[in-house]
Amino acid sequence: MIVSAYCMKKQAVTVVSLALWISLVGYGMAVLFQYANTPGQPAKPPAGWPASAPVRPGKGRATLLMFAHPNCPCSKASIGELALIMAQEKLDAYVFFYLPIHEASTWARTDLWHTASSVPGVRVAEDREGALAGRFGGFTSGQTLLYNPAGQLLFNGGITRARGHAGDNNGRSAIVKLLRGETSDQNVTPVFGCSLRGG
Repeated sequence: MIVSAYCMKKQAVTVVSLALWISLVGYGMAVLFQYANTPGQPAKPPAGWPASAPVRPGKGRATLLMFAHPNCPCSKASIGELALIMAQEKLDAYVFFYLPIHEASTWARTDLWHTASSVPGVRVAEDREGALAGRFGGFTSGQTLLYNPAGQLLFNGGITRARGHAGDNNGRSAIVKLLRGETSDQNVTPVFGCSLRGG
C-alpha cells in the first residue's frame, strides 16, 4: 500500500512536471514567433534624393540603398535577398553599415560586411553614427530604398518576410517588378532587423 501511494505520488509529480515543461516550451515558442514577426520602426524616406547625400543616383538606371547594422543577425537574410536581386537585375546598389563615432573602422568589418562585399555589383561603405541612414529616414537594419534614375523614391521597406527569414517575400518581389517596369501593388513593406541607433 505504501509502495502504491509512493508510485501514485511520483506519477503525479511527473505529470505536473511534464505539463509545466510543455507550457514553458509553448510560451517560449510564442515569444520567439512574436519577436520574429515584429517589424522595426518604419522609415520616413524623402520622396526625392537628398541633394546633400554623398552618393548620387545611378545614371540611366535605378539605385538601391540598404542600411544595415554589422552585428544584426537578422540582416544576413536581407543581404541574401539582395544577392538574388543583383543576380537578376541591373542597378546600382549600396549597403551602408552603421559605425559608432567612437569606434575604429574594424568594428564594422564583421561577417555581414564581408558577405555584402562579396555580392557582385554591391558597394559597401561605413555610415558613421548612422548619419546617412538618418538622412534617408532609416531606423532599422535591413531598411531598403529604391530610387529611379531621376532620384524619385519607388520602394521603401524590407526584403525579408520576418526576422532572419530568407525566401519569397513582398519586398523583393516589389523591387524586381519595379526594375522591370511593372506595377507593384506593395511599394512599402515592413523591415525586420535590429535598430540602427546605438552600438
